[in-house]
Amino acid sequence: MGQAKGRVQRLTLLAMMIALDVVLSPLLRIEGMAPMSSVMNIVAGVLLGPWYATIMAVCCGAIRMALLGIPPLALTGAVFGAFLAGVGYRLRGRISGSVLGEIIGTGIIGSLLSYPVMVWFTGSSQQLYWLVYTPRFMGATLIGGAVALPLLAKLQHTKVFFQVQNLFGGRVHGEV
Repeated sequence: MGQAKGRVQRLTLLAMMIALDVVLSPLLRIEGMAPMSSVMNIVAGVLLGPWYATIMAVCCGAIRMALLGIPPLALTGAVFGAFLAGVGYRLRGRISGSVLGEIIGTGIIGSLLSYPVMVWFTGSSQQLYWLVYTPRFMGATLIGGAVALPLLAKLQHTKVFFQVQNLFGGRVHGEV
């Protein structure tokens, strides 16, 4: 019974994180940037760990593509950032490690991989070049990191923060 309860709790929290990301990302969007997606990737990386954060990013990207008509950038940008945000937090034990993982994953890797995906998606490489997405993705991750860092710094002083980390099998840390 305990294992089934834990699974239900994990899926419920994952569903809530997906819902938050899907709702917040389009509301607080800057043309070509999704800083709230970066905030949610960092929060998910810290709370849920790399695998669940990646699942969240894939689900959110697919929902935004289906409902909002967003191109595949919704996937290429977020997935690597979410995974590396979780890895960065698990390796460093600090929220800043999650922010750094998001910057590397979305700002660099995601932006560079978006070029060939968009060439394939549009069928044309005209007006596209390898670094076209990098400034926008980096800007979004820096804004997202600036929002997520103080948010998680406050949240980490709550009992729920540690309970959620334990639920997802993460090492519990308490440093920014």
